[in-house]
Amino acid sequence: MQSVTIILNKIQITHKIRRIAYQIYENNVNEEEVIIAGILENGYLFARKLKTAVENISSIKVTLCKVEIDKKKPTNSIQTSLKPEDYKNKSLLLVDDVLHSGTTLIYGVKHFLEVPLKQFKTAVLVDRNHKKYPIKADFKGISLSTSLNENVAVIFEKGNCFAILE
Repeated sequence: MQSVTIILNKIQITHKIRRIAYQIYENNVNEEEVIIAGILENGYLFARKLKTAVENISSIKVTLCKVEIDKKKPTNSIQTSLKPEDYKNKSLLLVDDVLHSGTTLIYGVKHFLEVPLKQFKTAVLVDRNHKKYPIKADFKGISLSTSLNENVAVIFEKGNCFAILE
């Protein structure tokens, strides 16, 4: 049986989300609107929580965008719930739950770079430090050095959330 270690509990995740929300606000203090683009599934759930947190501390309008990337074949076309003209020349934050190798995030970045943006940042809840691409998270909840055979999972359940190392 595999052992499972809780690396972030609900209270800790709530604190990380609040801290990242303040960082988003500080980086966009002069903006009227910020686009938070969450990579399905968990990145989008994380993005929804960030949207609520940013709106609770500022008057910035936050628009959510669902980003659908085939994680097994990231070179396949990427689908978004917003049209490029909806985020053109705006501040955009690309969000995922865990930064493993950087593959998903870098292909997501590539997709959004096809449109001129005012500002482009990335955020993750857990950064695993195993990147094979030159990508970094501008905002991160926690950096965690893990072995390659360990897995980090973030679980968002109704009324609860936690991150585990298995």
